[in-house]
Amino acid sequence: MNDAPPPPSWPSLRAAAAARARASVACVALLAAGAGLLAGCGSSNPGGTSADPASAVPADAVLYAGAAVRPEGSLKAGALAAGRALTHQSDPYLRLLAALQTPGSRTLDFAREVAPWLGPHAGVFLTSLRSAGSLGSLLEQGLLGGSGAGAFPFANGGAQGAIVLDTSNTAKARAFLAAQAARAGAHATSYRGVPFQTTSAGVSFGLIHRFAVIGSESGLRGVIETTSAGASALARSDEYSKLASAAPPDALAHLYSAAPGQAPAASQEGLTGLLGALTGGHAANVSLVPSASSLTLDADSLSAAASTHPGGLLAPDPQAAQALDELPGESWLAIGLGHVGATLGEDAQEIQALASLGSSGPPAPTAGLSFGSLLDGLLAPLRALGAKTALARRDFASWMGSAGIFASGANLLELKAGVSISSTNPALSRAAVAELAEQLHREGATVSPVSIPGTEAALSVAVSGLPVKLDIADGRAANGQTKFVLGVAEASVSAALDPSTTMSNAASRSAAATSLGEGIQPSLIVNFSTFLSLLEGIDLLEQPPISQFVPYLRSSTTLAGGGHRLGGEAERFRLVLGLQGAGG
Repeated sequence: MNDAPPPPSWPSLRAAAAARARASVACVALLAAGAGLLAGCGSSNPGGTSADPASAVPADAVLYAGAAVRPEGSLKAGALAAGRALTHQSDPYLRLLAALQTPGSRTLDFAREVAPWLGPHAGVFLTSLRSAGSLGSLLEQGLLGGSGAGAFPFANGGAQGAIVLDTSNTAKARAFLAAQAARAGAHATSYRGVPFQTTSAGVSFGLIHRFAVIGSESGLRGVIETTSAGASALARSDEYSKLASAAPPDALAHLYSAAPGQAPAASQEGLTGLLGALTGGHAANVSLVPSASSLTLDADSLSAAASTHPGGLLAPDPQAAQALDELPGESWLAIGLGHVGATLGEDAQEIQALASLGSSGPPAPTAGLSFGSLLDGLLAPLRALGAKTALARRDFASWMGSAGIFASGANLLELKAGVSISSTNPALSRAAVAELAEQLHREGATVSPVSIPGTEAALSVAVSGLPVKLDIADGRAANGQTKFVLGVAEASVSAALDPSTTMSNAASRSAAATSLGEGIQPSLIVNFSTFLSLLEGIDLLEQPPISQFVPYLRSSTTLAGGGHRLGGEAERFRLVLGLQGAGG
């Protein structure tokens, strides 16, 4: 069942990457949001487990999401406040109950059918990501809204894994599973002497070692192997244990991702798309910590000291924080990237994958400007600069240091935006202006000369999909550092080389450092209000995939990110999302 399929084409890999990344996000968000739904619903505890589902999950799981689904005190209050702030609904998590609707199931009543037996903890695991897109689609309907009910994802031909639920009352849990199995047309069977029920499609139900398990037949058998046959459990694996011990104690939910070497080859693209952006593809544990005013994501990863890959798009690299500090001080978008000579190609792919979350595949062609064409046009030069070819490594990567991405201005008339890359070899970066322009010309761009004060080389290119020209320039910044700049017109290049103020002294940078805590210096800052105003001005708010996220972005204030080492092999990248009107 886990045999590798034939090598897919690049477009299909990109679509698969987006689907798997959506599944990763949906797993942890389902459990985190479910905790808000379940908070405050009491139940008795005759014969239940009150145990960590990771102790029943096979050690070879490539993704595992766990959550406290009966939070108490400040954790409960924070989960409810954050959910209400994002959705503006008094019962923001109710529709997530649909994730437990198996084939033939009617709409579930949580208070009557689930609350009487559900314990404090829940988990979801996947042993293969090849068919995880269906899981992501189902959970997105609950998290982002949408019409209709998705098919239950776990089956012989679908996602491989299971939902594992701690129980507080085994008799009532067994009755619930029996009722769901009967509606699905399941028949009784057993494995290693442990009884369970399964349908002809492989949707399986069982009370295994006092855990309620619903998933694919192979997933349920994996739980039996772990709990009854002595197979190794995820909770006892070396990497999971190290990361779990470093996780914040007040986390509501967490998502563990195995290192690429432990995951099937088909899953590599998905981890690069989302978790790779946070962790560089190393084994990682992403924890969600809610509060009345924010949501915090701590992405903790394990990376060997000898690794040649400094990290992902959002890596705890001191160079990244320094690069952000040098950007224009009025920026509403500021991102610092370290060691881009080694990572720029992956960074561009990860931006593409993150931007595709919520879409079901490659964007459909549209007349005029679209979010997809705009992003593709902006990333085209970065893909060329970061190409994994001998020519690109010689002409581009060889002189690159750190880089910063910035944007300021709330409309097209005021917009200044660009990418600024520090150069370790002025002669090579100056020559790279013409070399990059020539490469973009071969891909269909129109190139024309331009004169920009303060630069030693400059050309203008009209890239397909962009409503404005990009200027490619090389010159000395105000601090004497040579920088290679991709700017939206001359004013953007000038702002990158000689800003009137820098982010190092900006109030937004100080606020970001305060929100991040732990001495973390920010390498990412976004102001959502200005971002949305710009998108609205160019009529992109109603276009997918942005349109389905707009209500949540309007409920958010800022996003801050930065990282540091935790000691030993572990390092952390933290994201803090500020929320409007939270706490009500």
